[in-house]
Amino acid sequence: MHAVTSLSMVSLLSFGYLSMDWIKPNQVEEHTQNDASITFEPKQPPHIIFILTDDQGFNDIGYHNPDIRTPTLDKLAAEGVKLENYYVQPICTPSRSQLITGRYQIHTGLQHSIIRPRQPNCLPLDMTTLPQRLQEAGYATHMVGKWHLGFYRKECLPTRRGFHSYFGSLTGSVDYYTYGSCDGPGLCGYDLHEGETVAWGRGGKFSTHLYTQRVRKILSTHDPSRQPLFMFLSLQAVHTPLQSPKAYIYPYRGMGNVARRKYAAMVSIVDEAVRNVTYALRKYGYYRNSVLIFSTDNGAQPFTGGSNWPLRGRKGTYWEGGVRGVGFVHSPLLRHKRRVSKALLHITDWYPTLVGLAGGNVSQTEGLDGYNVWPTISEGRESPRLEILHNIDPLHRRSGLASGSGQEAQHVWDTSVQAAIRVGDWKLLTGDPGHGDWVPPQVLANFPGSWWNLERNTEGTGKSVWLFNITGDPYERSDLALQRPDVVKKLLERLAYYNCTAVPVRFPADDPRANPDRNGGAWVPWVGGDEDEPKWNGVYKKGRNKKKKKCKLCKLRSFFKKLNTRIMSNRI
Repeated sequence: MHAVTSLSMVSLLSFGYLSMDWIKPNQVEEHTQNDASITFEPKQPPHIIFILTDDQGFNDIGYHNPDIRTPTLDKLAAEGVKLENYYVQPICTPSRSQLITGRYQIHTGLQHSIIRPRQPNCLPLDMTTLPQRLQEAGYATHMVGKWHLGFYRKECLPTRRGFHSYFGSLTGSVDYYTYGSCDGPGLCGYDLHEGETVAWGRGGKFSTHLYTQRVRKILSTHDPSRQPLFMFLSLQAVHTPLQSPKAYIYPYRGMGNVARRKYAAMVSIVDEAVRNVTYALRKYGYYRNSVLIFSTDNGAQPFTGGSNWPLRGRKGTYWEGGVRGVGFVHSPLLRHKRRVSKALLHITDWYPTLVGLAGGNVSQTEGLDGYNVWPTISEGRESPRLEILHNIDPLHRRSGLASGSGQEAQHVWDTSVQAAIRVGDWKLLTGDPGHGDWVPPQVLANFPGSWWNLERNTEGTGKSVWLFNITGDPYERSDLALQRPDVVKKLLERLAYYNCTAVPVRFPADDPRANPDRNGGAWVPWVGGDEDEPKWNGVYKKGRNKKKKKCKLCKLRSFFKKLNTRIMSNRI
């Protein structure tokens, strides 16, 4: 009774919020949006170090799960501010685009899937990026690691989008030692770049170690007293393929699941990398005037060793396991340290927050969906963000809808469209949000075992609307769509509002000229600067092959046999 009463009170409070004006962009006072004037600024602009990991799950850090050894990350987070209500996107490209532009992907045309290596597509060239704004504020800007925001022409490269230097890989997934990247059978090429040229002959060194070495070199050669620095370390880890030096696997030898063992080892290497970077910050005089931000780009994929437990869902889904991110801020400049923040934050918020910290003018960038949340992080003030549009993907539709609140609300919103939104305590999902399993940590040698069926999502395939009170039910176990049709309608109206502001989806067909065999064996820009934009006429939707009938267990067995193959490295 106590639990039911608590949930009811939360619901009533949330409904009070829902009764507000539904026309305003984010239901907050206008003067709070993107307001840099209230930001606490040190005497000199701080050095900003942003570390982004790939596919690190909510349960894949020591302070959430003691089975994972991350002493450095745990210490930095404990001494800073842990972000426990922080959201990212469920896959790579959208998260990176939102970080760099401060905009939802419905406003960049990247609503659908990722940018594949052969697609003539990239981050819109007419948008001013975060590093460009920081350059205008006098920063030296450097990027090391994974780009995955398109490279079909040179104008799309990191060095043309605001970074003074770049060292890393342009595609979504590469081998950690050889730096080979594939986009289908026989379509493989080398992908390691120094600036705008291919960095041949660098294979053999584990990428996390190689990238850390480059960051330390930049820190050692830059003068922190003369110019503020923005370092974006975008680690490839812990994305597939599951590769790691054996010495890091040994401490996890007790884990029965081999994939989980290798994955945990890769997380430990990330922890070691962060330790080396923070050591360099202290050694070379950056630390006292620095802000270090740690974030994942999306949830983990349990089938490849990651874990989002106890959250529902996985990478590629709009359940909490796909979008609730691991993140923290560590800085001597924080006014209130050593605490946990439950404030609602989103990856788009870093753009105005960091530009504000740098002393830049956020008002020069129109159309931002992010908010300056430095007072929220540093001082514990209330977050200006009260809602998050997780996404609207018009190319992803679901057929065969069930009866109920979904069809009753068709006049407000087409519930066959994949979409998700968070407003206050409430979260609504429509269409196909992705596989909604709760997957316990994979530590059993015989996975999948009999326990698998205990946590399976058994809801009907025709369902198209889900509603959860995330504050009272963070694990998304109690769907309230039928009990609260009033809330469903309000959130559908919000989706309809956002959809009116969306730009067309950019998802062009593959260009055969991108084949590395035509470009010296490497993934490089293939469209010339004087060449017209490829004519792809709007959007391109891949044809779906008919699925062969196969038993679920057979599919799982086949899946696990391919865990360490290159095929796995090119899945979403």
